[in-house]
Amino acid sequence: MGRRPAVLLVDDDAKLWSLVAEYLGRHELDLTVVGDGERGLAALKRGTFDLLLLDVMLPGIDGFEVCRRVRANPELAAIPVIMLTARGEDIDRIVGLELGADDYLPKPFNPRELLARIRSVLRRGGVPAESRARFRTGGLQIDFGAREVTVDGRRVMLTHYEFELLAALARAAGRVLSREQLLDAVRSADGAAFDRSIDVHVSRLRSKIERNPRAPRYVKTIRGTGYSLVRPERDA
Repeated sequence: MGRRPAVLLVDDDAKLWSLVAEYLGRHELDLTVVGDGERGLAALKRGTFDLLLLDVMLPGIDGFEVCRRVRANPELAAIPVIMLTARGEDIDRIVGLELGADDYLPKPFNPRELLARIRSVLRRGGVPAESRARFRTGGLQIDFGAREVTVDGRRVMLTHYEFELLAALARAAGRVLSREQLLDAVRSADGAAFDRSIDVHVSRLRSKIERNPRAPRYVKTIRGTGYSLVRPERDA
């Protein structure tokens, strides 16, 4: 049996700590808890975690800033992030997604829903044997096995959500995928993602892989339909 997935929870709600730690522990997850953003960043740099649960409202630096710093650090950028918050407004969800969060769960939540979200995000990290291949179009190359993306020979750090979005487009290169089809490829376990989030993630993806995101070479917008990744020149 492989090791239990390691989850870091950054939250200053002690009551939530005990509830979540007990529940996740019963479901084969190892949970480490810290109470503020600075200690959360320090823990990430010291340890090896498979996923970060990050509260928005934290003492000191808030969860948005922690997420921003995680995504800006090449050694941490690939870790999946689920943001937790008592705020329920769409603007807060959009801010979290724009900063690179993979999922977003408002408080209060059912521990079973949290577990489902965690398992869904962790599953995105696994690459089946048949997907251990490379895709190339122009200067964009995707290594599905290593989950690495390069553009003109330069490695690009993508979040799990962004990688899965790009992978879905690559597997259908040359064909148009609707927003709903893309949501099906990367949606959370309970389908909570909403249509606008795809546009947010496409925008972030373009900012990383396109020389000029306003005139993209790779990820094309098909007005009124969805998105398409340009097919390889030698594609049959």
